[in-house]
Amino acid sequence: MEFEKKLNVTHTGIPGLLVVDMPVHGDNRGWFKENWQRAKMTALGVPDLRIVQNNVSFNAARGVTRGLHAEPWDKFISAASGEIFGAWVDLREGPTFGQVFTTRVDASRAVYVPRGVANGFQALADGTVYTYLVDAHWSLDRKREYTFVNLADPALAISWPIPLDRCELSDADRVHPLLADVTPMPPRRTLVTGADGQLGRAVGAYAKAHGLTGFEFTDRDEFDFSDPEAYGRIDWDSYGTIVNAGAYTAVDRAQTPQGRAAAWRANALGPSLLARTAREHDLTLVHVSSDYVFDGSRARHDESEAFSPLGVYGQSKAAGDLAVAGAPRHYILRSSWVIGEGRNFVGSMLALAARVSDPGDALEQVTVVDDQVGRLTFTDDMAGAVMHLLDTHAPYGVYDMTGSGEEASWYQIARRVFERAGADPDAVRPVSTSEYYAHATGPVAPRPAHSTLDLTKIEKTGYQPNDWQDSLTQYVTTLRRDLEVK
Repeated sequence: MEFEKKLNVTHTGIPGLLVVDMPVHGDNRGWFKENWQRAKMTALGVPDLRIVQNNVSFNAARGVTRGLHAEPWDKFISAASGEIFGAWVDLREGPTFGQVFTTRVDASRAVYVPRGVANGFQALADGTVYTYLVDAHWSLDRKREYTFVNLADPALAISWPIPLDRCELSDADRVHPLLADVTPMPPRRTLVTGADGQLGRAVGAYAKAHGLTGFEFTDRDEFDFSDPEAYGRIDWDSYGTIVNAGAYTAVDRAQTPQGRAAAWRANALGPSLLARTAREHDLTLVHVSSDYVFDGSRARHDESEAFSPLGVYGQSKAAGDLAVAGAPRHYILRSSWVIGEGRNFVGSMLALAARVSDPGDALEQVTVVDDQVGRLTFTDDMAGAVMHLLDTHAPYGVYDMTGSGEEASWYQIARRVFERAGADPDAVRPVSTSEYYAHATGPVAPRPAHSTLDLTKIEKTGYQPNDWQDSLTQYVTTLRRDLEVK
């Protein structure tokens, strides 16, 4: 064994399978090592393993061989005594299925093994102690989720140092299937809530367009994430990610007694239950926030700004954000002025533009608020940002995410819609928020005057949001074409 190595992480030909060389400090008494050092190892790219169980395998004699088992959890393996020859085979669905990697492991080396990669080893010394940290509790019921492959399969071409006919194997390990007969382990699924909403539909469209599998889309009728009783009916261990695209968004109705309760249930209680589930089952939770968590007193808002919501909707969204932040693996994407499939501001302006342009319609002018400024968020862009953060394993936390480009008022956006629709933009008349709601018969929620969000943080991850004006042009063109087809 080599002492005083530098802590180092090496990637292998199997995605996610990492070799970790670590310093071992020896003296006349023996040696000492930090077998798991979260801060140092995660800084070098080792995933932040949520350890819940430590297993130890004692191998009495040289030649004991075990494997190959692909388990439904991640693990971090090493040797506490002796040395092993380790072999790993990728049994996950995908292009690297069947890929093999081997290396020797003693106390100065560890291997991070992701879910679905089969693990096997051969003890190279008497009394070898093999240790592994795992992020899920073992149970007999979960063994049905294992995938196995035969360690003697010629297709794997594993060069075991000690011929297998001279080794000690279990009867079960001798009869595992050949690689050609193995059913690949599917990835953990992604649960999308609020599937019938604007963002939920966009996530579904993105998954379909990119050939992504393993997504399950639910709406309130199938899974009410604000109902504590609904959680017990789901096998959460089969999921890896939750994308919460559901929310209560009727900002004015939220000011009523009934709306207030509904907003807090969907926007605060629901996310808190999702966050608790994510903590308990080590899931990644993606949640969408709103510019309404701020009072709009600043011209531009970044992720570090303290909450200052003006109305019930914003207050309930802020509470939900705080709850989601309690999940160790979370992404909160803060948006503003969301536009997607379904009823929204752009669709309403397009319909009004058609009426103003119709000689047979008496409508000649449209009044739109001119003292609220921000940028539109198109849901296809938001869906792309969600997938980018997940795919690149970006640091967990809050990310502002809207369209890029210059800010504009609702009035200015309405004029652009009219222009793109071939209508007279001068038919749009600017008014103040107080003028617009002067004759409202029901409660009116206070709105932030400034909703522009700072995109610096998400851009640093490598994602470049589309200019909202380009997205608007494409959106209006598509919507007009669809209306003509109908």
